[in-house]
Amino acid sequence: MGAAYLIFLLASLGCMVLLDARLRLFFWHDAGRAAAVLVTGVLFFLAWDLAGIGLGVFYRGQTDLMLGITLAPELPLEEVVFLTFLCYLVMNLFLMARRVVEDVQRRRSATEHNQHHSDATENNLEGRS
Repeated sequence: MGAAYLIFLLASLGCMVLLDARLRLFFWHDAGRAAAVLVTGVLFFLAWDLAGIGLGVFYRGQTDLMLGITLAPELPLEEVVFLTFLCYLVMNLFLMARRVVEDVQRRRSATEHNQHHSDATENNLEGRS
């Protein structure tokens, strides 16, 4: 089952795409910006990996769950797919969290506005008595 890890990664990446499409978070919000951010993130982490490999810190472990295809010494194909998934996941989580925070702030602002309006109405009514 040499493709198990790759299949799992692709399925997970597919779930990120479905979540993005459903909530219009990343690519479905602004495809051009999303592509630039995703490519930049993957390239950054690939450079990080290559630096780690060059320093002897990172190495490819042996497992029957991977295809065995390497893009560079100690850099398996699955690593690029994992980094793509990781960057997509982080951006979806970040944008979802930002949306939740903005929603909470909007509700808090509306509650404060309603409270202020209610207090003003009460003061106006008391002044008429």
